[in-house]
Amino acid sequence: MVDDAQIRVRLDGLRTEHRDLDDAIAALAFAVTPDQLQMARLKKRKLRLRDEIAMLEDQLIPDIIA
Repeated sequence: MVDDAQIRVRLDGLRTEHRDLDDAIAALAFAVTPDQLQMARLKKRKLRLRDEIAMLEDQLIPDIIA
């Protein structure tokens, strides 16, 4: 089982990568001839990261029995 500290470290790394992808997508968009295929790949990777971040954040929130 993965403990909370490991999840938080992984989350920090994923959030950093997500921000880096934002910067890369923005830089690619302002290029003279933007590579649409590369931009689509970066956006797809960014969405996968967002989903993984959400999944890990859900693991950190304790289940509450109502």
